[in-house]
Amino acid sequence: MKIAMMVDAYKPYVSGITNYIELNKLFLERAGQEVYVFTFGGEEYHDQETRVIRSPGLPLVDTGYYLSFQYSRKARELLQSMDVIHVHHPFLSGRLALHYARPFNIPILFTNHTRYDLYAQTYIPGLPEELSATFLENYMPNFCTAMDMVISPSAGMAQVLRSFKVQTPISILPNGVDLSRFEAPPGQEFLRARLGLHPNDLILVYSGRLAREKNLAFLLQTFIGAAQALTNIHLLLIGDGPEREALGQQANASPAAEKIHFTGQVSYAEIPHYLRQADAFVTASISEVHPLSVIEAMAAGLPVLGIDSVGVGDIVRHEETGLLAPHNLAAFSAQLTRLCLDSALRKKMGANGRTIAQEYDIRRTSQTLLKQYQRLAGAKPTHKNELGYQLRRFMGRFKA
Repeated sequence: MKIAMMVDAYKPYVSGITNYIELNKLFLERAGQEVYVFTFGGEEYHDQETRVIRSPGLPLVDTGYYLSFQYSRKARELLQSMDVIHVHHPFLSGRLALHYARPFNIPILFTNHTRYDLYAQTYIPGLPEELSATFLENYMPNFCTAMDMVISPSAGMAQVLRSFKVQTPISILPNGVDLSRFEAPPGQEFLRARLGLHPNDLILVYSGRLAREKNLAFLLQTFIGAAQALTNIHLLLIGDGPEREALGQQANASPAAEKIHFTGQVSYAEIPHYLRQADAFVTASISEVHPLSVIEAMAAGLPVLGIDSVGVGDIVRHEETGLLAPHNLAAFSAQLTRLCLDSALRKKMGANGRTIAQEYDIRRTSQTLLKQYQRLAGAKPTHKNELGYQLRRFMGRFKA
């Protein structure tokens, strides 16, 4: 089967979506499928991954995204030979999927990975909430209706889509994680020596992009307060991103500067080694849909502290695999302090998390996804009689 993954941004851009698509592609290929990634820009970037099809695009400052409203002719013709198309961004890639593939009756499915309502508020300061909500309420229902299948990685995100007035059936299918990376015995204890920590020091770890939507300024503020009372705690921030400088300034201006450690970008393969040497995973993000970093932390045997919101709240089971708090400093600080002081609780929740993380094993989720691809590819076309699509298919033969 020939499968297309359509994304607005791909490597070298680093994100949870990028990591998931690369991983899912790998496991589908191991199952004998032929998987292609269609994206924009980055034509000069080369790595060992095959079947990545890039069309020219205009770089959007330093975001890692490119703006384009069309694929190259080569990409377009290849896309139209696919058996099924999986869209991972609804705006640019999503519209192109409908434009290029619907006239050929190729099944199209869409996974909503992102809280677009919160991203709009984060990156367009002053934008009225009503304006972003109105746009999504007008766009998402029609777009989802045009899909052959709509997937949400979590039940919470499905409810968010419903709040945008999406009436289309939504299937809950979690994004998978390669848990085999956590099955090997822990490596050498390098982290504490590198950071100059004592054996009884407690390491709290965050892994992910250092970006505004991750609410890391809130996390630092909470940790700085707790560190005044708990003298043996340290915070390790794994990753890089546009907020690195601002967060560094916040840390350096605080009385807990020597307890906050930035690793910079760490290769995906190295993440398990860092996680297994920490004591707990912490995140303050409220923009997640299905945070793979939380699942990875659970697979590493770490209890998780997060905010009770869509995404994190769908994965973390309060008092069982971690602790959830409302989005306010006092409540989050209280749970952070409790987590640090209760070693027995950390051990119990970490063990529970390791077991529950198995539900998200990529070896399981990729097979479930493949069954959906096969079902859609084998179904009768439902759009073949739409005159507009037929005319577009005819005219497409003459485009340069």
